[in-house]
Amino acid sequence: MESPHLFSEHGGALEKSPIFRAIADCTYDWESWHAPNGKLQWVNAAVQRMTGVAPGECLSMEDYPLPLVEPSYRPQMARVMREAIEGGSGNDVEFLATHQEDVQRWMAISWQPMFDASGTHLGFRTSIRDVTERHQLREELRIHNRHLEQLVQERTAQVAELEKQRLQMEKLAALGQLAAGVAHEVNNPLAGIRNAFALFRSGVSDEHEHAGLLDLIDNEIERISAITHQMYQLYRPSQQAIRAFDITRVIEEVLALLEPVLRKANVWVDHRMKSGVSSGALESTQVFLREGELKQILFNLVCNAIQASDCGDTVTILYATTPDKVVLSVLDQGEGIAPEVLPYIFDPFFSTKSNTSREGLGLGLSVSRSLVEAMGGEIHVQSTLHAGSEFELILPRAIDELTQGNSISSSNVRS
Repeated sequence: MESPHLFSEHGGALEKSPIFRAIADCTYDWESWHAPNGKLQWVNAAVQRMTGVAPGECLSMEDYPLPLVEPSYRPQMARVMREAIEGGSGNDVEFLATHQEDVQRWMAISWQPMFDASGTHLGFRTSIRDVTERHQLREELRIHNRHLEQLVQERTAQVAELEKQRLQMEKLAALGQLAAGVAHEVNNPLAGIRNAFALFRSGVSDEHEHAGLLDLIDNEIERISAITHQMYQLYRPSQQAIRAFDITRVIEEVLALLEPVLRKANVWVDHRMKSGVSSGALESTQVFLREGELKQILFNLVCNAIQASDCGDTVTILYATTPDKVVLSVLDQGEGIAPEVLPYIFDPFFSTKSNTSREGLGLGLSVSRSLVEAMGGEIHVQSTLHAGSEFELILPRAIDELTQGNSISSSNVRS
């Protein structure tokens, strides 16, 4: 049986071989045959499925296949056709094809020259495959990779933050242990000084010309004692007994202790329930915590607020309870805390009171945070320069009796 010829011996016209037609028309890809000058000689029916254009319409095109290509890809396709005319070959060059139904699909074209048995150049063929799904998968993979990169960056940042927190905790633990050791060593000679001074003072009458200095010495001894007590608590909170008490009463007692300070600084205090926090209009203000430690926390926060205030300013204390927690806020109208300083204010021995050395050693906030965290709470700060600061204290309404070794039910605090 004679093999079907693709091109005749007369002028290179395409022979319509039945065998060739059957094979070519059943090919799934978009197949085209071109004369050596690039003129389209034949295209199979797949072109209509992919572009909506019939093979006959393609044969009548002067610049086939450019009208079937999305405009931005036509220069690339023109280069492919020129290379094919020059006898070159190529594979899997992607482009966007247009469809009569305004649908665009990704295609990939491959091309190679054709020669007869004598080596005569008969033209070239192109094979175009629909690679839309492949392109979509590639785009999804790109998006997925970008998402993974973002997750890696986020996890790396989290690890770095955790490492930073770990180093900070180690630093605080070391400082706290050092502070406790110093406090222990200072307390021993301080007790001797206090006892010796008490004996000395008992022998000096109030009419003595230096009697006033004795009061000053006594106050300074008490201040040293208070500082060493804070240093010790920085390492090991006192773990006072848990008891039920009213938060309003504690606030009033703290303010009573600070009355001389308030009067000297000419600062006013406004304390009231915070609106919009309590779950009910008559929510009880009774809590089940360590009363003495909460007093010390409030004392430190309010004392700092007074020291940050100018003459005539008002320090505001807002408080509220829910069935699960108690929230207290201490606000001042001072100069605020600089953003670069804010991350360090809870560090031991860090103080912004460089011009008031007698105000303390920068332990008040460190001790306060230690006490708050020991009760399962949190302390936050917001500050705006020239507009004041707000310290927010969030504590459980009742300390969990299982973790605290107390059998009294937390329901006792709810009335």
